[in-house]
Amino acid sequence: MPHIAILPSAVADQIAAGEVVERPASVVKELVENALDAGATSVDVVVESGGRTLVRVSDDGSGMSRDDAVLALARHATSKIRRAEDLVGVRSFGFRGEALPAICSVSHLDIETATADGEGTRVTAEGGTVQEVRDAARRRGTTVSVARLFYNAPAREKFMRSTRSEWRGISDAVVTAALVRRDVRFTLTHDGRPALALPAAPSLRSRVAAIFGARYADALVDVDDVAGAIGVCGLVERPADVGTASRRVFLVVNGRAVRDAGIVRAAEAAYRSTLPSGVRPSLFLDVTLPADEVDVNVHPAKAEVRFRDRWTVERAVERAVRRALGTPDSAADVGRAWQRGLLGDATPRPIEVDRSALRVDAPPPGGLFAADVDVADAPASVATAMREPEEEIAVPPLTQLRRTYMLFERDDGVVLIDQHSAHERVLYEQFMGALERGEAPSQRLLFPLTLHLGPAQGDAFDEHRDLFARLGFEVEGFGGHTLLVHSVPTPHPRFDAERCLRETLDTLTGDRHVGVHARHERLAATVACKAAIKAGDPLSLDEMRALFVALARTTLPAHDVHGRSTIVQLGWDEVDRRFGRR
Repeated sequence: MPHIAILPSAVADQIAAGEVVERPASVVKELVENALDAGATSVDVVVESGGRTLVRVSDDGSGMSRDDAVLALARHATSKIRRAEDLVGVRSFGFRGEALPAICSVSHLDIETATADGEGTRVTAEGGTVQEVRDAARRRGTTVSVARLFYNAPAREKFMRSTRSEWRGISDAVVTAALVRRDVRFTLTHDGRPALALPAAPSLRSRVAAIFGARYADALVDVDDVAGAIGVCGLVERPADVGTASRRVFLVVNGRAVRDAGIVRAAEAAYRSTLPSGVRPSLFLDVTLPADEVDVNVHPAKAEVRFRDRWTVERAVERAVRRALGTPDSAADVGRAWQRGLLGDATPRPIEVDRSALRVDAPPPGGLFAADVDVADAPASVATAMREPEEEIAVPPLTQLRRTYMLFERDDGVVLIDQHSAHERVLYEQFMGALERGEAPSQRLLFPLTLHLGPAQGDAFDEHRDLFARLGFEVEGFGGHTLLVHSVPTPHPRFDAERCLRETLDTLTGDRHVGVHARHERLAATVACKAAIKAGDPLSLDEMRALFVALARTTLPAHDVHGRSTIVQLGWDEVDRRFGRR
């Protein structure tokens, strides 16, 4: 007796169903995508008992003729492709010709369809076998009803999750489709109760607002960037808001919702130095690239893609998100509706560039207020950077509040800057530049500092000795774990070098970062935090101006290295509302 045999078609169909139809949400996804491929402008989804007893998807698309409706239930039948070459750059959602027959093989399936209002066709099938084909009067479009899913596959039915869990999966599938195709109207009903009613939306922000709420959507930051042939757009969470609500990740590649850990990591990498470790932001990103640079035919459910040059795509995503986080829109605010989004397009910017305005020279890399640093003594790379022409920054009238915040007025509101967080951001970027490109200038002490360290602190210093030197600390050993400090950086006149070194070494004790860049970021962030001016420090007008200009010239002015906001914006509309004027 031979050991190899051809499987019966019924068994083969159920195996195919196992690849495509994992749960009721898979049925909803496939049927909704078929509706969208048919040109639908309206899609209605009705489910009962979490999709266990019924899934019905209705659309107003192109519909099918009688012959096509019957043929659609045959394996490998598709209207999307004709030859192997068509798989390159395929833009349709469903193209393998397996979804409908796979669903039909494990359910009672009913199709009503018409290519024009009036005469249509109804096809009834069960367990993969067509039972009846007859005429049916209906409007143009298609309705597919799937009942008793997995009725003939008890092992699969046994592994279905609870009704609530299956319903959650269905809801996520519809939401995903709605986010991809914002030009289409969607409704979702569960056990007779409306769950979603989403009209066509003009933008991603509007769609997100309709699904998750206007306040959530309005707090997101726009991403819009092009790197060569790769475009990245969408919305990302402000660092100040990360962790305050449920995390949501939504990725689209060439019009197809996908899962891709590499893109997510690249987007999260853009948040470096703005978020504490372990906190992850919400992302709504749409990536477009040439069709021949991405393979969509690598996953049975078409949920993953393969890039020809993944590194370039991930770098484009990281750059786009990083640029978005560097705009004033990413700053925290109160009453954001006045600023932009659903109620308008006005985008106030607290830091304006005006070449005819007051010129305030940028502080040298050695420190924000260190005016006595000799440029000639600085390394060549730093000295060159200091002599490079800077754009002129318009500095508004500044006021210090509670010796903690700087305040200034704009036409559309009031802006507050946290002096410690702002200085921390400035120093972090300066220290990172010193660690990556060359040593920072320092000031020699008249009398060396003597530091007696514990064993753990001593080990932390030994591990980072060369990096401390780049930051401007000239230190030598004095036996055991005792150090003599001869030179220190000068970030501001009140800088306490001994306290900064001790607290930094305490923080670095037991540091487990192994990558060079990660070590640089860790050290720069720690020293910047300890060296920055503190809340309660009085600032002169010149010092406030210098801090304002230095912050304006950073890459991420709205966030400190811990994810806290440096800038908070309050619109006049919100102020008037608080005082009862609106």
